[in-house]
Amino acid sequence: MLRVLAVDDEKPLLEELLYLLRSDPRVHSAEGASDATEALRRVTRALESGPEGPDRIDVVFLDIHMAGLTGLDIARLLAGFARPPLIVFVTAHEGFAVQAFDLKAVDYVLKPVRPERLAEAVRRACAQLGGPAGAPVRSQAAAGARPAPQPPQPPLSPHRAVPEVTVADRAADQIAVELGGVTRFVAIADIAYVEAQGDYARLHTDGGSHLVRIPLSTLEQRWAARGFVRIHRRHLVALGRIDELRLDAGTTSVRVGAAELQVSRRHARELRDLLMRHATG
Repeated sequence: MLRVLAVDDEKPLLEELLYLLRSDPRVHSAEGASDATEALRRVTRALESGPEGPDRIDVVFLDIHMAGLTGLDIARLLAGFARPPLIVFVTAHEGFAVQAFDLKAVDYVLKPVRPERLAEAVRRACAQLGGPAGAPVRSQAAAGARPAPQPPQPPLSPHRAVPEVTVADRAADQIAVELGGVTRFVAIADIAYVEAQGDYARLHTDGGSHLVRIPLSTLEQRWAARGFVRIHRRHLVALGRIDELRLDAGTTSVRVGAAELQVSRRHARELRDLLMRHATG
């Protein structure tokens, strides 16, 4: 049976989550932590006690928006342990599903938490830890290596029908964007270029633009294999969407649709070489 830790800095929500978890017959014990420091202390103690120790933690149910470290920060820190507990995100915010998938979360549960939805998250955790949905399971550390993660369930707007594809499917070819509290998915193939705006990036498509809270450098690494190239500290461009390369008085620019974008000197030669190879196949 599962031993779980729930982390939320809002006490009423934490108590409700613990009540629901303790009501599940597959959960042996459920303890709470109200901040990141306490959560990390408990997980460290659990790992030190060993896979069958009294402080064992199999799954951490994490809120995302908290004072200090966020749930995403905690998940990244836990990923550094040799045998970290599984992660289930429990949040009121829909726009972090892709980040959750990148962190190999078991599930992504939206607040207000419905008992049947939380029960599904518990079932997924049980399955990953090597037991059927209703049977006792071994701890992750006792099982040895971490099983291959399953993608979290995509967040849904209450006004949208349940999609037939998973977050894993969407994450491969699309990026989630949030607008007015609704998460939509934009096809990466539709993005002509990306513009840096601080810690955010603005995705430009033929139909408009979308702001995402992902640094340009992160998208550069993720999308390099998809033909996106850095041309400036502010711009990432889809190579196949470049219509013209212009040289004028020692400066280089490209035309992407109606937009003319400056190419920095450090990227100009590499871009010209890439365009030549692209044009010749």
